[in-house]
Amino acid sequence: MSTQARKSSQGQDRSAHRYLNAQGAEVKSREEAFATPLDLSAEAVSTADKLELHNGQTTFAIEVKYNPNTYPHAVTGGQITSGICGAPWNITGGFIGEQIRLDAKRAGQGSCANTITIVGEFQNPSSYRGTYGFDGATSSFKHTTKYQ
Repeated sequence: MSTQARKSSQGQDRSAHRYLNAQGAEVKSREEAFATPLDLSAEAVSTADKLELHNGQTTFAIEVKYNPNTYPHAVTGGQITSGICGAPWNITGGFIGEQIRLDAKRAGQGSCANTITIVGEFQNPSSYRGTYGFDGATSSFKHTTKYQ
């Protein structure tokens, strides 16, 4: 194959190259393919996991939403849906990483505390060992919280 033929076939390959952006749409250039989209949807910066907090006979069902693009992962919301007086509880903040912290506010009815704070440290198999408390306390009750 001559040098001219190689150059010609390389030029054809380049012109036939397609670029796709993160949403899968075809774009004109590599720069457009890697450009940050102007309108980021909430799904792009949030994911959810289910956790179970165990404390002896009590089990709290937890769905936590967090930003997977940060570390430790910044908690953006979620709910404690059962196992605790006054459920549901809306998760208002916290983080998940080598340690966990979840802050929640009571959304349900009842004469229970108004807030709960759950803290812990990661252990294997994938779970957190720590404590939780109500209305500002963090060390009233021991727990193990595991991923579902």
